[in-house]
Amino acid sequence: MERTIARHWLNYINGEWVDSSRHLDVACPANAEPFATVALASVEDAEQALDAAARCAASGELTRHRPAERVKWLLHIAAEIRAVAEEGARVLCRENGKRLSDARDEFIEAARYFEYYAGMADKIEGISVPLGDGYVDFTRYEPMGVSVQIVPWNFPVSICARSLAPALAAGNAVIVKSPELSPLGLCVLFQAIERAGLPRGAVHLLCGLGSKVGAHLAASPKTKQIVFTGSVPTGRAILSAAAQWATPSVMELGGKSAAVIFPDCDRNELLASVKSGIFFNAGQVCSAMSRLVVHRDIYDEVLAAVADLADRLVTGPGEDDPDHTPLISASQLDRVAAMCRDAIAEGATAVAGGDRMHDRSGHFMQPTVLGHVRPQMKIACEEVFGPVLAVIPFDTEDEAIEIANGTPFGLVAGVFTQDVNRALRLTRRLRAGQVFVNEWYAGGIETPFGGVGLSGFGREKGQEAIYSYVQTKNVAIRVAQH
Repeated sequence: MERTIARHWLNYINGEWVDSSRHLDVACPANAEPFATVALASVEDAEQALDAAARCAASGELTRHRPAERVKWLLHIAAEIRAVAEEGARVLCRENGKRLSDARDEFIEAARYFEYYAGMADKIEGISVPLGDGYVDFTRYEPMGVSVQIVPWNFPVSICARSLAPALAAGNAVIVKSPELSPLGLCVLFQAIERAGLPRGAVHLLCGLGSKVGAHLAASPKTKQIVFTGSVPTGRAILSAAAQWATPSVMELGGKSAAVIFPDCDRNELLASVKSGIFFNAGQVCSAMSRLVVHRDIYDEVLAAVADLADRLVTGPGEDDPDHTPLISASQLDRVAAMCRDAIAEGATAVAGGDRMHDRSGHFMQPTVLGHVRPQMKIACEEVFGPVLAVIPFDTEDEAIEIANGTPFGLVAGVFTQDVNRALRLTRRLRAGQVFVNEWYAGGIETPFGGVGLSGFGREKGQEAIYSYVQTKNVAIRVAQH
């Protein structure tokens, strides 16, 4: 029998689930109706979490034992997450609007992060530095201390696990600030984490207004690291606060990613990548394929094919597992629809979609393909964060590179061609932290992820990420000579 989703959810502070006097409504994007509430954390709650996390980090409870103990904790967490994947998927689907199968995959991916970094917790090894017979010199990696992690609403569970797992593997205490628009899946995640028996104060979950709680966490001298995924304006505000204490930060600030399409590309591979690249999660993906830069010889053919793909997508609530789901909120829908109207006013052509779905009560945007887009248009330069694909023609390889690199962002990019030499040339020239060839989202948990320019700095995922959560200490010893 299917369990009913709880009506009210709490914050997790210093090993306890804590209510507050203020509550926040959580609505279902598919029908715009509130179905639950969550305790709204205050600045005082944030300070309690900071104090508890600082005590835990200073106590050595996370590092005094052999690293194998952290391996056990992380594997236990992974097992507990897998056990709640079905329940968590229903909650995440309802609050976020995404497909039920994608919500389930998000919990499974979260478990995979803990399994992956469990394999690294006992392998964070320093080096010996040769200084001659009179010295012994070595390095050691030590945890940062208190890691504050501010999580976005589009993939809250997996993105939380992406940073929480390596932070715990490295021995840090962690405070997660959940998103106001989609906080409940993280409550299910933390219920699973709680059962793994971490030391008191090791992890905390706060749902508070970002302008207050997030700002307080970012500006605190007790915060020794900040991890943020979200918008450029919020990232700038966090970095400004972090500058007061020179707090190390990892920033993933979105993108305006382009796929460059050559005439020799495999059409089936391309269409499969367009479907996942821009219409997965209703386009609410930082690394979405939001621009298709297509060789002029096949421009009309590709434009017609992707428009037909968009028109054939089945739309519905996430529980039905359709191709296309609602946007997260009314304000997000208003923003995406307005950007499409502006693009059409600038001269773009909506060959598919182009407007909100007026016949639905939820926050549904039509899957949209815009043709005849010029590189200088706003729709080609600014992040939409919706199911909107801008298709731009090019004539030469140099022109394609200029268009693809022609925004301040640089998160991911793609190349679709059967010419391996051309593909390798473009991977060197494209300005992005990750480049896909012949398959969008070809990477995985094992591959480093992060951007350049306004897409941020630092890397998540892969072995490289673990070193964002430690600091290097050098020990130099003068050895007495007899």
